Amino acid sequence: MRDFNYRRRQTSTVAIGNTPLGSEYPIRVQSMTSTSTLDTEGSVEQAKRIFDAGADYVRLTTQGVREAENMAEIRARLHADGYDKPLVADIHFNPKAAYAAAAVTDKVRINPGNFVDAARTFKHLEYTDEEYQAEIEKIRRALIPFLDICREHHTAVRLGVNHGSLSDRIMSRYGDTPAGMVESVMEYLRICREVDFHDVVISIKASNTVIMVETVRRMVAAMDAEGMAYPLHLGVTEAGDGEDGRIKSAVGIGTLLAEGIGDTIRVSLSEEPELEIPVARKLVDYITAREGHAPIAGEMAPGYDYFAPERRPTTAVGIVGGENHPVVATTLTESQLEGCPVKPDFYLSDCQWVEADASEPVEEVIARAGESNVILLTSHHRNPVGELMAFIHALMASGSRLPVVVKMSYDDSDEESLQVKAGADFGALLIGRLCDGILLEAPHLEHPSDAVRYAFDILQAARLRTTKTEYISCPGCGRTLYDLQSTIRQIKVATSHLTGLKIGIMGCIVNGPGEMADADYGYVGAAAGKVSLYKGKECVTRNIPQEEALDRLIELIKANGDWKEAE
Repeated sequence: MRDFNYRRRQTSTVAIGNTPLGSEYPIRVQSMTSTSTLDTEGSVEQAKRIFDAGADYVRLTTQGVREAENMAEIRARLHADGYDKPLVADIHFNPKAAYAAAAVTDKVRINPGNFVDAARTFKHLEYTDEEYQAEIEKIRRALIPFLDICREHHTAVRLGVNHGSLSDRIMSRYGDTPAGMVESVMEYLRICREVDFHDVVISIKASNTVIMVETVRRMVAAMDAEGMAYPLHLGVTEAGDGEDGRIKSAVGIGTLLAEGIGDTIRVSLSEEPELEIPVARKLVDYITAREGHAPIAGEMAPGYDYFAPERRPTTAVGIVGGENHPVVATTLTESQLEGCPVKPDFYLSDCQWVEADASEPVEEVIARAGESNVILLTSHHRNPVGELMAFIHALMASGSRLPVVVKMSYDDSDEESLQVKAGADFGALLIGRLCDGILLEAPHLEHPSDAVRYAFDILQAARLRTTKTEYISCPGCGRTLYDLQSTIRQIKVATSHLTGLKIGIMGCIVNGPGEMADADYGYVGAAAGKVSLYKGKECVTRNIPQEEALDRLIELIKANGDWKEAE
């Protein structure tokens, strides 16, 4: 991060069908079908709905050669009906499927965690340097023939690493870490550069927004260090559905977009895929409207760790700052909050505070605040996040320990727009560990008190407070082994009162155990009509008939002492 001004990171251009990708082109939005890729009719119709919603690309799962070859028929049918935007094949575990897809589609996504390496078992493996290099040679032998096919057919490649699908080889040497995720990509990128293949896009995702943001930042730094500038695809995996999925996606993706990082995005919701596109478009439009804003002066405070920031040291004023968790404040009255399922930590009348605009000189605000006030900080700049960051970094550099609550007000009456904007704005500040609380105002909502709920959701999405059950649920694809959306609804009805638990709900085994690694419990598709249950990373019950799985999940939660009856 060079400064606090918004500008797109400059990247190379990647040719993807008739819709190129890179910094000279608009930020592209995309989604993925949830149909079987062998279901030509269903896949064509769903792809049309996604394109009609405004997508630039549509991805389909291609777990085998048959699915990969059927991409040609799906593509031909779409083209015949006037839909000529690019299709992307999604590969896991199967280089032969990647070879087949490369000849018949516009882009192929491969996962360095399982393209050549065996499926992970979470076992620690020991390698000498020579043995490790031999593993890299195995990658070269599989990857270069694939790149040759892509070159012949003008097919682009996405190297897509997920936190949940790192290989045992990478995890044994680097751990389940951002460094391991970055190196997993770099191994492949070096081979691509070696053979002069540059139509490459990078994605590096996680369901944990903090890990996702740190890893992408480190990915950019690693590419910069080796003279690479490939475009980036951003996404928060298994974000969930409803307001949770929208807010969590906005926190992770929006934080990076605000820094100018990201050339295409996918908002992964456990809903119909065409519903992802308006959310993604709103997020992109909101951030890119900052282009050409009035310059913001300032630089990061000395000692600030951009990759893994720590909370700014402050002196507590009541429940704000110090060792207290970040708070939610409100300007609403108690009567206005009647019926709201969550209550704010404090009303402004409960605290000593001084309001300031981030455009003011820091020294003047410090003088006005004295020694025992909270700074209630706001911004009216076209790039409010940049201006707020610049002020708080200047406050850090001055040595002031006054706590800061950031106040943001929005005119939106549309809930989805508000969730996206507030998630992106507050998320960037919270991921940066720059403030001690947030105050979200949305007076034009049908129920203005919903702003308090959204504020708590944003804190949870930024991994700073857990105030309700968190569901780590995948968006579904052609690999999904049960009716994902209805299952999520059933599990939520049964467990949403269990405040503080994380429950993973995964359609198949590909990313399941890895993406829900920090979940307390997991519900994972194992085969058609079968479910396996997890406690943490450990599979405790395999291949349960789905009709029994919810009851067995509740039994598992009870057996581990985490169940309480709903009030």
